[in-house]
Amino acid sequence: MSKPRIFVTQPIAASAVERLRKLGSVKVFADDSRIIPHKTLVEAVRKADILFCLLHDKIDRAVIAANPKLRHIAAQSISPSNVDVAEATARGIPVTVVPPVTTEATADLTFGLMLAAARRMMEGDRLVRAGKFPGGQSRHLLGSYVWGKTLGLIGGGGLIGKAVAKRAHGFSMRVLYWTPRRKPEAEERAAGLTYVPLDDLLRESDFVSLHSPLNAQTRHQIGKREFGLMKKTAFIVNTARGPIIDEEALVRALKAKKIAGAGLDVFEHEPKVSAELKKLKNVVLAPHLGSATVEVREEMANIVVDNIEAVLAGRTPPGCVNPDVLKK
Repeated sequence: MSKPRIFVTQPIAASAVERLRKLGSVKVFADDSRIIPHKTLVEAVRKADILFCLLHDKIDRAVIAANPKLRHIAAQSISPSNVDVAEATARGIPVTVVPPVTTEATADLTFGLMLAAARRMMEGDRLVRAGKFPGGQSRHLLGSYVWGKTLGLIGGGGLIGKAVAKRAHGFSMRVLYWTPRRKPEAEERAAGLTYVPLDDLLRESDFVSLHSPLNAQTRHQIGKREFGLMKKTAFIVNTARGPIIDEEALVRALKAKKIAGAGLDVFEHEPKVSAELKKLKNVVLAPHLGSATVEVREEMANIVVDNIEAVLAGRTPPGCVNPDVLKK
């Protein structure tokens, strides 16, 4: 039997590519500065047996239907949110994902966005590059303390929320959290979390960090009403999923100085970013960098290869979201 043809939608860790080449013939979309165009992806899948895709790739019906002989959709993401799992299942194609290995990297970025927004680092960077230097004690870019402030974690009882809380304690921050299902008191004590109702969290927090999963209940979880409850000196940070925030309401709140600023790694209509957001100085914008460390991305890529190896060997991989297709 000929070796399977494996298509990878963007460059990945060299160690993972080396392993893939031992399993089959490998082609990689070589441009890591942009998401592969949908048309190019469809054409590539027509010539592939296995699709190695990344979080940002939209694996819809058109992609899946492009090749009736597609054997495996191996996603380098924690959830298959961008994969039409129902369509893949109907066609007998296993879909695999990776476990939550992005916790510490995403927590680092969350805290980085808090610091950058509060201390106006990006504004300072642009100022220096423009040849301006207002002086070491100028009030031109006065920011906000992070030390000793109150951090509110929405949906913050999970792994990433707890990791952010651990960092916050190093800054002597008071850490509040709200989630639809409160954690046991012993778990709260161990993580240094104080549970409060959502509205109280919004009113009391100097920084609000979002960690909710994206679903029908959390879409636009934060909108006009919620921004109205926040302090005018408060910042909001989102490293979860873009649609959790109503971006139009966010833009209005920032322009009207209802809140002080924002740090965003994800966007409502990603990869498109609101032109209005890009005009605002009190927003720090990042292109979904939550897991973007060498160590994490290498680990993730090799877990995807583990999944591919298992499927090729006739085993059920631990990351399979529709294992029943492998029993047929």
